[in-house]
Amino acid sequence: MTSIPWDRVNWRNSVFLMSLIVLALVGLPIYLWQYGLDWYQAALFLVFFSATGLSITLGYHRLFSHRSFRAAWPVRLATLVFGAAAFENSALCWASDHRRHHKHTDSDDDPYDISKGFWHAHIGWILFKMEPATNLDNVKDLQADPLVRWQHQHYLAIAGVCGLLLPAVLGGLWAGWPGALGGFLMGGVARIVAVQQFTFFINSLCHTIGRQPYSSRNTAKDSAIMAFFTFGEGYHNYHHAFQYDYRNGVKPWQFDPTKWTIWLLARLGLASDLRRVPAERILLAEIEEKQRRLESRLHPAIAPKVHPALPRLQATKVRLQETFARWEAREIEYRQALQNRLASSRERWALIQRDFREATAALRSAIREWQEAYAHVENALA
Repeated sequence: MTSIPWDRVNWRNSVFLMSLIVLALVGLPIYLWQYGLDWYQAALFLVFFSATGLSITLGYHRLFSHRSFRAAWPVRLATLVFGAAAFENSALCWASDHRRHHKHTDSDDDPYDISKGFWHAHIGWILFKMEPATNLDNVKDLQADPLVRWQHQHYLAIAGVCGLLLPAVLGGLWAGWPGALGGFLMGGVARIVAVQQFTFFINSLCHTIGRQPYSSRNTAKDSAIMAFFTFGEGYHNYHHAFQYDYRNGVKPWQFDPTKWTIWLLARLGLASDLRRVPAERILLAEIEEKQRRLESRLHPAIAPKVHPALPRLQATKVRLQETFARWEAREIEYRQALQNRLASSRERWALIQRDFREATAALRSAIREWQEAYAHVENALA
C-alpha cells in the first residue's frame, strides 16, 4: 500500500474540498429530511449551476485559456465573477494550468496527467502541492486584462460572496433562515461540488473512456454523456485536436450549449472573432485517424487478402495529402486577402476567390476518392 506523502498535502485545498463534499453528502440530506425541497431551492441550484458552469466552460476555458473568441467587458466580467463562484481558482491560474495541460498532455509536465492515475487526474493534483511549483509565465496575455488581474487579486472574496453568500441571501429572502440555510446548501455547497466534479471528470474520465475520431496520439476522448453534464466540454478528443476552435461539439447534432451561447453573444454584439477550424481540415483529421487505424490492422497475415485494394488506397492518400497542401496555401491566402480586402484590387480579389474555390473543389474530390478506396479495403477486410 502506497503511503500518503503528508509533507506534500495542500491542506487548504484538501480541507475545503473535503468539507464541501461532506456538507453536500451529509448536511444537505439532513436539511431536506427536516424541511423538504421546494421549487425555489431547486431553481437556485439550477440557476447557479448553469451560471457558474457556463462561466467555467465559456469564460475560463474557451475565452481565457484558448482565446477562441473575443468578448465585450460585460461578458468577461460576468464569467470572471461567476467563474470564481465555482471555487476552481482564479481565471489566471486556471488558464495557466490548462495551457500547460495542452502543451504537455500525458507527460510529467501535464498538471493533471492521466498516466499518473485516474485519481491524480481527477482531484489528486489539486490536493497535493505540485513539484515544481507552477508559475504564470504562460498567461502574460491575460495579465494585460485589468478585469482578469482584478479577479485574480480578489478571487476568494468574489468566490465567497457570489458562490456562498448570494444563494444564502436569496434563499433567506424567500423563506427566512430555513430558506437561507437551504440556499447555502443547495445553491451554494451542493452546486459547487457538482460543478467541480463534472469539471474534474473532463480531466479524468474524458482521458479514460470514449471515442477518438480525430486523433489517437494522446489520451483525450469524446464522451457525449459528459458533454450533457458539462455544457459541451465532453467532446474532448476534438478539443485536443483543435483546441482554438470555439466549438467542442462540432457536428450539428452534438450537444454544446457553450458553443450556442457564444454564437448568441456574437449575434448580440457581445462577442466577435469566433475562431473556427475549416470543415476540410476537420475531415482530413478524421481521414488520417481512420487511415492510421486501418494500417495498424494490416499486418502481413491479412495483407494479401486486401492487396488488390491497397495500391489504390495508398495512391489516393498521397493525392489527398498533396491536394490538401495546395488547398491550405490557398486558404491562408484567401483569409489574408479577406482581412485586407480594401487594399486589394477587384481583379486580384476575384482571382484569389477563384483559386480558393478551385482548390476546395479539388480537395473535396480527393476526399471522395479516398473514401471510396477506403470503403473497398474495409469491404475486403469484412
